[in-house]
Amino acid sequence: MNVIEVEVFNKLFASVAEEMGIILTRSSFSSNIKERRDFSCALFDAKGDLVAQAAHIPVHLGAMPETLKYVLADHTFGPGDIVITNDPFKGGSHLPDITLIEAICDEDGSPLFYAANRAHHADVGGKTPGSMGLATKLADEGVLIPPTLLYSQKGVNKGFWDDFLSKVRNPEERKGDLRAQIAALARARVRVLELTEIHGKRHIADVLEELKSYTERLMRATISQIPDGPYRYCDYLDNDGISTSKIPLRVTLKIDKDEALVDFSESADQVPSPVNTVESVVISATVYAFQCIMGDGFPINQGSYRPITIVTRRGSILNAKPPAPVAAGNVETSQRIVDTLFGALAQALPLKIPAASCGSMNNVAIGGTKGHTDQHYTYYETIGGGMGARPTKAGLSAIHTHMTNTMNTPIEALEHSYPLQVEKYAVRYGSGGKGKKKGGDGIIRSYRFLSDGHISLLTERRTIAPYGLEGGGNGKKGENLLTRMGLTRKLTGKINIKAKKNDLLTIKTPGGGGWGKEQKK
Repeated sequence: MNVIEVEVFNKLFASVAEEMGIILTRSSFSSNIKERRDFSCALFDAKGDLVAQAAHIPVHLGAMPETLKYVLADHTFGPGDIVITNDPFKGGSHLPDITLIEAICDEDGSPLFYAANRAHHADVGGKTPGSMGLATKLADEGVLIPPTLLYSQKGVNKGFWDDFLSKVRNPEERKGDLRAQIAALARARVRVLELTEIHGKRHIADVLEELKSYTERLMRATISQIPDGPYRYCDYLDNDGISTSKIPLRVTLKIDKDEALVDFSESADQVPSPVNTVESVVISATVYAFQCIMGDGFPINQGSYRPITIVTRRGSILNAKPPAPVAAGNVETSQRIVDTLFGALAQALPLKIPAASCGSMNNVAIGGTKGHTDQHYTYYETIGGGMGARPTKAGLSAIHTHMTNTMNTPIEALEHSYPLQVEKYAVRYGSGGKGKKKGGDGIIRSYRFLSDGHISLLTERRTIAPYGLEGGGNGKKGENLLTRMGLTRKLTGKINIKAKKNDLLTIKTPGGGGWGKEQKK
């Protein structure tokens, strides 16, 4: 079996995942999925191994194999079965990310493949609108969905639908987005069965096994180019949002020929706030960092995981015990995991690793009622920042980096659907770190409230700046500001706060770190 055939099949199955994403985009209801495309789609073989994915969101995609592992251990799929889950402690990420899995079955009813998608819903209940607030327990973040049969040959699980929709703030929007996820699975089933009809089930299975082995060889070749030896690095989260103490994330990276051992066990204990994360997110961020070293154009599947061993400590901030809150672990701590691992890799590959990027997804969740009506709305988005400078290029400005890959919400769409007005959306010039190669600049985004509402912010790099490398300067720290009746005050990085009509919320996102000493003119 030659490499060309393997890569052709990789593209064929990746195109199925991409088409799933198109269906999900066009049929979804919420701006977070329709406009920002905060979702991911992937295909798995009969063993539950990842075989193809779309170019969607790294933190979703890298964790999904863990979801399949948990679900397949508890459930045997038949034709028409769809399982739904958002359980962070069973391969999930955080509660707003709802995953649907369907088996694509042979004529005898046995699974040939599994199609899966994960979408961030704009609200899943809990204490704060948008389900992304500063919380002290998982129940405050929303509805927990253990792996549950949503559809089967017997029909729809009406009890689940009724219970779930009764606990969220905008049930019609949630229903619409879930139906869009179901439609995307249906398209995957059609396309995969077409491929098996054309190429044969046995041949496809053989090619995909070779595809995983081929990717494993590529990853091993990449790791083998990193000098052997232990490399250690420590980076910090600003705080947990409850105290002001910074939180250490420590990694020991051991390279032994073509294998990597990544040990995070010396990181801080879990904390009473949502910056905790789960092991599936750690796996996702770690594998992502090594995939970055591999470069563009390589297949992404289970093979790239095989040469990497990841160690965490149960009860730590990177492997929290339930019922710990974890909403920010997926979006903020995941970014710091990348920064920490890149800090270690920079010691081994100083001419390849970039400086720290923005380091935050700058999460903004807003909710309330529309005008004088009782109609609830919830709005969620992440805001980009500066990319870290690279050894050969400056960092890009005003862009999402690392574990996120979403788009912005167009101002027209935001203002059409919500009682908000965007008064400023601009590059935050001068926020990138100085150096031989300059870090990218962040973003300024300001929201005017047209009615009373509620704000939840989960942001990082507000007290500890993104680091530069090889003598490059740090990126500028982010700022969160609230202006009321002409008076402006600085908000903390993680906060739940009520907004009044005419308030102005301004988010200034961090810039990326610079690389190399700045050359004198």
